[in-house]
Amino acid sequence: MSAAALDYPLPRPALGEPVPVAGGVRWLRLPLPFALDHINLWLLDGGGERVLVDTGVDSPDNRAHWQVLLDAWSPGCIVVTHFHPDHMGLARWLQAATGAAVWMSRAERDTAARLLASSDDEAGESVAAFYRRHGLDAGRADALRRRGNTYSPLVDGMPEIGCCIADGDTLDLAGADWRVIVGRGHAPEHACLYRAEDGVLIAGDQLLPRISSNVSVPPAAPDADPLGAFLDSLDTLDTLPADTLVLPSHGRPFRGLHARTAELRAHHGHHLEVLLAEARRRPLTAADALPLLFDRSLDSHSLFFAMGEAVAHLNRLWHTGAVARRERDGAWVFTAP
Repeated sequence: MSAAALDYPLPRPALGEPVPVAGGVRWLRLPLPFALDHINLWLLDGGGERVLVDTGVDSPDNRAHWQVLLDAWSPGCIVVTHFHPDHMGLARWLQAATGAAVWMSRAERDTAARLLASSDDEAGESVAAFYRRHGLDAGRADALRRRGNTYSPLVDGMPEIGCCIADGDTLDLAGADWRVIVGRGHAPEHACLYRAEDGVLIAGDQLLPRISSNVSVPPAAPDADPLGAFLDSLDTLDTLPADTLVLPSHGRPFRGLHARTAELRAHHGHHLEVLLAEARRRPLTAADALPLLFDRSLDSHSLFFAMGEAVAHLNRLWHTGAVARRERDGAWVFTAP
């Protein structure tokens, strides 16, 4: 995806070195142990208060960064945008170190608690069975099963949640009003934060500049339509001013919100058209859809997300009535007239 119409007003800082990006907001990059190799965190200062938005994964590198940072800057409140481990991985550890309150939305809290309570066997079997149901061969499904619970090793544990935030809430964070704008599709109740006084949006993973957020159907909700929810959330973000400064969780801060939402709609629209055309030619499983959506080889880490995306696009076509879903040899197949 080109993101050619976007303006990037700030250079990328070194890992572990906070830099100013807007009034009372600093940008902190921490490493991730994936192909997507960093996450952006946001440090808010003002009114005698310090607020951290997201935490990074629980890893030795990130604990070392934070041990240095906490000598100079300690949050009194931590806002977690959503349950994914790069966002809440160190929330409990930081809460224990600083006494900070931790806030997140109710659905994100509940999802994190459920995943942390899942054993390796439970998590692995759930994923493997779900993707076998969508046509994945036994060998690749078994590789996913053997990965077990990939969530809990990256999350220190469940923090005490002092406040469940919700869409439309106005939060007084570090002396400024930030409105909660909930996005869906990438996560069940992802909290973006918008400061209207100067047009700053902490977007989390809901709006990224160069990649599309992963939009997957989870095994716990096999008939869900997360792509429809994600596209609806783009409409919500489009109500913000075009010159909003977007602070994403990956990549660089940018301006060009409306151009980016249009590009994301086109990206997913193209994928839907490709799958619909193929479903007119033959019964299609999500596993069949992988080479149509992804032009690269997929290791087991990438395969997990790719299958979730494929199911999400086929479920979107199914929910709109563009395709029918039926069972064949124990797997779901999608067909179009």
